[in-house]
Amino acid sequence: MSQPPAPPTAPLSEARPVDTRERLALLDVLRGFALGGVFVSNVHMWFSGRAFIPRAQMEAAMSSASWLDTAAIYGTGTLVNGKFITLFAFLFGLGFSVQMFRAEARGASVAPLYMRRLGVMFLIGAIHLLGLWYGDILTTYAAVGFALLLFRQRADKTLLLWAAVLILIAPVAMTSLMKLLPMEEAKAAMERSAQARAQTLEAFTSGTWFEVVRANARYFFGQFIRNLLPFLFALLGRFLLGLMAGRRRLFHDAPQHLAFFRKLLGWGLALGGLASAAGFVVQYLMRQKMLDPQASWLVLMSPVRQLNEVGLAAFYVAGLVLLFQREWWQRRLLVLAPVGRMALTNYLTQTVLGVFIYYGVGLGLIGKLGPAANIGLTLALFCVQVVFSHWWLARFRFGPIEWVWRSLTYGKAQPMRQPVATASATVTAS
Repeated sequence: MSQPPAPPTAPLSEARPVDTRERLALLDVLRGFALGGVFVSNVHMWFSGRAFIPRAQMEAAMSSASWLDTAAIYGTGTLVNGKFITLFAFLFGLGFSVQMFRAEARGASVAPLYMRRLGVMFLIGAIHLLGLWYGDILTTYAAVGFALLLFRQRADKTLLLWAAVLILIAPVAMTSLMKLLPMEEAKAAMERSAQARAQTLEAFTSGTWFEVVRANARYFFGQFIRNLLPFLFALLGRFLLGLMAGRRRLFHDAPQHLAFFRKLLGWGLALGGLASAAGFVVQYLMRQKMLDPQASWLVLMSPVRQLNEVGLAAFYVAGLVLLFQREWWQRRLLVLAPVGRMALTNYLTQTVLGVFIYYGVGLGLIGKLGPAANIGLTLALFCVQVVFSHWWLARFRFGPIEWVWRSLTYGKAQPMRQPVATASATVTAS
């Protein structure tokens, strides 16, 4: 059963935020689903301290891990890491296409409003990055998002070609260039990286708030940003896939494209599964000391990893779209829609929760919980976010940070309170 289409609205003479009645619930569900996976990934790899542990220590921990923790490690690596951030990036590009439709309906250019939105997003992200967590994605999305303006008039085939090049080829080229350092310099860089990770982990574990902030900035500008360049190309490629899907109205007219989503379901699972299997083989050979982790040819694993992430993300998208057409599933999946409607607030709240629970300035659980416990705790916290999002949007039009974002973008404070009738309808729909 598909969601009833929103009533047509008259062309607008000026830009304004999307009204609740104009939102596509399916996209909000997908956004909420992606946000939950991003939370699990961020906690599993970053807030828990796992990304800062030396390889030897990581291998020793895995050899003595319980079956539950082992399943959590492999399950997260296979099903979560990279897949949900891919879905989030795809939805960002799709959102750009929606803004283009709205601008065309007004007879205006999308560029001025879109650039203001990105500017405000970058500002919010910079505060997040420097004040809370170096892993912020908002600044990256905002910076790369400007490039979408260069593709807004391109044909779909051109978008698809550029997406393939950016996702599969460009990261290999950039990684290969980065590996051209002389052996001595490469070894020195690895030693500096290991030292930086150890210092950062120490600050997160036992440092004061100001030490955590300083460690954030030092690690981001000293280490983290170096690995962003190959990621930026792949990110833009994912944006372009979302832009193309939006222009083809694959989600706005989902019932008319079910055959496409059925094919996407199969192809996404096949490509993602085969790429995942190849990655498992390589990891196994490295753990058995049969393969040198520094072998130059391993750069060719980059497109394999990209196919794994894009393939499984496509599988998730297609599966959710197809389930959403069934009334029983639609009612249950709509539980995620409010989380997606206030994704920015929830994303930033996840950082606050991660810092408070894991860092020494809070509860100090970094390095003290196993992978399974981390995932269980994260899912419990996400359920709390689901409940809170329903409660909040029954009373207000936007999430708190969304309200700030829109007010700064449109240059005036947006009405925040829900009309009584709308709030009652929201509660009923929830």
